[in-house]
Amino acid sequence: MSKHAKKDDHAAHGATPAIVALAKAGVVHTVHPYEHDPSSDLGYGLEAAQAIGVEPAKVFKTLMASVDGRLVVGIVPVDRTLDLKALAHAVGGKKATMADKADAERATGYVVGGISPLGQRTPHTTVVDASALTHDTVYVSGGRRGLDIGLSPTDLMSATSATTADIARD
Repeated sequence: MSKHAKKDDHAAHGATPAIVALAKAGVVHTVHPYEHDPSSDLGYGLEAAQAIGVEPAKVFKTLMASVDGRLVVGIVPVDRTLDLKALAHAVGGKKATMADKADAERATGYVVGGISPLGQRTPHTTVVDASALTHDTVYVSGGRRGLDIGLSPTDLMSATSATTADIARD
C-alpha cells in the first residue's frame, strides 16, 4: 500500500515532519502506512519490512548514538546492527555508545520505533551505511510507528546531509 506523495496531499493525511521536509525539498518519495502491532516480537524495522512487503536489506533503521558526547545518527539495514566503533571512526570520534532513548526522542522530536532521519527537531551529523547505495530505493521511518517512506538513497543522503561508511555488521 503506497502512494506517490504530492505537496497538496500532506495536510490532508496528517503529514509528519519527515514528510513535510521531503515535500519542501521537492524530493520524490512514496509513503507506506501499515498497522503497527505492539505485540510483535520482530522489532520495529523487521515488522515494517514484513508489513510493506520489502526485503529487510532495503529497510533502514535510524539509530542515535553518542560519539564523544555528541549525538550522531546512524542509519543501517533493519536486519543488521550498528557498529558503534565504525560509526565513531566515520565521524572522526573515538568512542560511541547508544544514546539514551529519552535523549534520542528529545533531540529528534520522534518516539523510539518511529525516529526518522528526516525532519528532526535539530539536525545531527548523519552516517548512512554504504549498503544503501546498492539499492534504487530504500525505506526509512516516516516519523511514527507504522509509517515508512521510500526514496532513493542519494535523496536520503542529500536530505539529511549524510555521509556513507560501512557502519553495519551482522
